[in-house]
Amino acid sequence: MAEQYYYGTGRRKTAIARVRLYPGGGAIIVNGKPLDDVFDRDMHRDEVMLPLKRVGAEGKFSAQVKCEGGGVSGWAGAIRLGIARALVEADPSLKVTLKRSPSLLTRDARVKERKKPGLKRARKAPQYTKR
Repeated sequence: MAEQYYYGTGRRKTAIARVRLYPGGGAIIVNGKPLDDVFDRDMHRDEVMLPLKRVGAEGKFSAQVKCEGGGVSGWAGAIRLGIARALVEADPSLKVTLKRSPSLLTRDARVKERKKPGLKRARKAPQYTKR
């Protein structure tokens, strides 16, 4: 029989993280690699660990994560949301703690704006020349 786990999906920009939270351990594996190998910056590691720190469950859960799309910052945000959602699935009473400001259960909806025709980027217009 397979081991019991709690599941959460997180999204940020174009990144999607599928998180499986297993009781015990404390190791976080992202795409088959340890957390420290995937994220060079402490800022990203801290962002990933934030939901576990907030509820005081740093060593109580191991996580297995599969990330697709986007870049490193998007992955960190997506994993954070995925872990928070999996924690709520594991224990619904944690929802109140995770919703405190800043809420870890809210999807960050900011994505890159599309390029418009006649412009160089989303909003940058070509340089105006009088003569």
